[in-house]
Amino acid sequence: MPSRFRHAALVGKYQAPGSRKVIAGVAEFLGDQGLEVSLEATTAQACGLADYAALDAQAIGAQCDLAIVVGGDGTMLGTARQLARFNVPLVGINQGRLGFMTDIPIGELRETLAPMIAGDYEEEHRTMLEGSVKRRTGAGIDTLYETFAVNDVVVSRGAGAGMVELRVSAQEHFVANFRADGLIVASPTGSTAYALSAGGPILHPSIAGWVMVPIAAHSLSNRPIVLPDFGEISIEIVAGRDASVNFDHQSLASLLHGDVICVRRSEHRIRILHPRGWSYYATLRRKLFWNEGTE
Repeated sequence: MPSRFRHAALVGKYQAPGSRKVIAGVAEFLGDQGLEVSLEATTAQACGLADYAALDAQAIGAQCDLAIVVGGDGTMLGTARQLARFNVPLVGINQGRLGFMTDIPIGELRETLAPMIAGDYEEEHRTMLEGSVKRRTGAGIDTLYETFAVNDVVVSRGAGAGMVELRVSAQEHFVANFRADGLIVASPTGSTAYALSAGGPILHPSIAGWVMVPIAAHSLSNRPIVLPDFGEISIEIVAGRDASVNFDHQSLASLLHGDVICVRRSEHRIRILHPRGWSYYATLRRKLFWNEGTE
């Protein structure tokens, strides 16, 4: 049995109605379980809960051995990007609509979280994407932007523009030139997000691969493909106006022809703690309404 936790950081979706009361209740519960409790700095500022220390990501990584995320998948994604490099495990409390990653319903908080705090949980590790945007200049190649993504990297056409043309290589091998509204490179976690709505397959989180999905491709033969997650995927802007790239909705707009988006596996992984008995397939059944089958 793993040892119980000592110091928990609480991260909340503070924009949601009633969030202050919910976050205050979770903080009180954690304290009653014998944990020292701190609030993520933005959460603390927004909620005005002055009885708890406010910590930024660096301080959470140095001081806390657990992060409790109250919100939806978006809140969980943002927290994962910030804390993955510190190896802090995450527990998701679902206050959103879908909740693929935040798998503890807020109404079942006490009976579910108490055993986990005592050490009775299942731990899962998930890979992350690391991406950059490079531009050729007279002096060589400049890196314009670098960041992480949990779900996906999405290259898109401009809002008022036609299709973009993208030259794609994987592991230093040319794949194809795609003419489409855009292209998604998604992790297994992100395979149930935008990539799924664009027609891509679902990847189990344990699969060491990415899914690459053209968005509204000009040629019907341009189909989704599953690629290994070693090496690098490069996407060059060949044609099209006002193209942009999004890393989990962190956007960089006004890309130029010749700009290259590079995607690779991050050295950091996300640690997610689930209640005992958690099943990825049960999550798919609930969230995607696969109601034909029963256990």
